[in-house]
Amino acid sequence: MNEITQKDSLSKQQEEFKNATITATKAAVKRLKAVMSSDGKDEHFLRMSVEGGGCSGMTYNMDFENQKGEFDKIFESNGLTIVCDLKSWLYLKDIEIDYSDDLLNGGFKIKNPNAERTCGCGTSFSA
Repeated sequence: MNEITQKDSLSKQQEEFKNATITATKAAVKRLKAVMSSDGKDEHFLRMSVEGGGCSGMTYNMDFENQKGEFDKIFESNGLTIVCDLKSWLYLKDIEIDYSDDLLNGGFKIKNPNAERTCGCGTSFSA
C-alpha cells in the first residue's frame, strides 16, 4: 500500500470510530424505561459496559446510573440516554440493544458487530 492510500485508510478508520454509536430499538427503550420507572430511576440513564468473564470471555453489563464519568461516551437513542466508559467502548461501538417479549427466547439481545464469537445465551462474547 502506498503512503497516500495508508493515510486515507487510517483517516477513514478514525472517522468510522469517531462516528460509531450505541443504539437501542424502540422495543428496548420501552422496556428499559418501564424498568427504570418501576425502580424509581426515571432520571437515570443506561450505562453499558463489559467485563471479563462469561463462557466467551467478555460479559455485557447494563446498569441504571445518574453519574457520568469525565471520559464517558454519551449517546441518545429513541429518547434514551446511553453512557459507556472508554474501555468498554472499544468492544461496544456500533452495538444495537433490542428487546423481545417472546416467551421462549425473550429478553434483551445485543447485536455486536465487533464480536468474533458469542455464547448461546447471548450475554457474553469474544472480540
